[in-house]
Amino acid sequence: MDEARRVTVIGDGGWGTAVALVLCDAGREVTLWGYDPGYLERMRRTRINEKFLPGVRLPDTLRLEDGFAEAVAGADLVVSAVPTIHLRATWKGRAAALGADTPVVSLTKGIEHDTLLRPSEILAQMLGDRPIAVLSGPSHAEEVARHCPTTVVASSRDAVLARKVQAAMITPYFRVYTSDDPVGVELGGALKNVIALAAGAVIGLELGDNAMAALMTRGLAEMTRLGVSLGARERTFAGLSGIGDLIVTCTSRHGRNRRVGIELGRGRRLGEILDGMSQVAEGVNTARSARALAARSGVELPICEQVFRVLYEDADPRQAVIELMTREPKPEH
Repeated sequence: MDEARRVTVIGDGGWGTAVALVLCDAGREVTLWGYDPGYLERMRRTRINEKFLPGVRLPDTLRLEDGFAEAVAGADLVVSAVPTIHLRATWKGRAAALGADTPVVSLTKGIEHDTLLRPSEILAQMLGDRPIAVLSGPSHAEEVARHCPTTVVASSRDAVLARKVQAAMITPYFRVYTSDDPVGVELGGALKNVIALAAGAVIGLELGDNAMAALMTRGLAEMTRLGVSLGARERTFAGLSGIGDLIVTCTSRHGRNRRVGIELGRGRRLGEILDGMSQVAEGVNTARSARALAARSGVELPICEQVFRVLYEDADPRQAVIELMTREPKPEH
């Protein structure tokens, strides 16, 4: 597989834009596609993505394109940076615009509720038989765009593609490892958002550091348990896309899911919280999907279950904590 000289990023949100900047710094010819022509034109004039990545100047070398076919024409690699809820609609009817063998990298962290498919599985449905990789890890867009040291993992069953993604994106501030467990890498990136909602609630309820440490540790156990039941490797969850992403999402001020959890812990209603947000908190939808996957797989996820109840059954967060703490005693492993 040849070097990725020309790369197109589909999705002009914060993460898509940040990855486009990484690719520019890595010496690629980069095109960023967005669905709103008016907003793209504003970005062309100001060279700033004010809505999703304010304060960061876009390099003059970054091409902004609202025509989908024009954006992907001649691309050696296409990066999909679209939220799960919009992924299927964004790619519907667009497979023909890509080259027959053009590989696609998914940055999306979620699980589709109706189908319980991972983003890469949705892309495979929409785009047919082509090489697909996933990229995940502890990587807030706000920090990546400002060249804060960041490490992620590129994963694919196709080892050549994983190395191609690694080579295309690696810079002095953005280090990419490879993996051959895309199931684990993708599930880690999705499930940690559910635990981050609970972490935010711990902060909002002022439950302390002991509770936060316990939550993250047992949350990782739940992520691993479900992932292994779905074909992932246990060791993947001890890496960047598992515990690494879990740590940053549960502790960082940039985390949207954590922010939602904090407000829930303070007594606000979910609808009110989401109405005040301009970006997607993937964990809200993933909580439903994780619960359904657990039921289908016969896996117990007590933290995810309580997060679901707080989100969708109006359960009291304090009562959810009590129920978790008073469950039947069990061995740790």
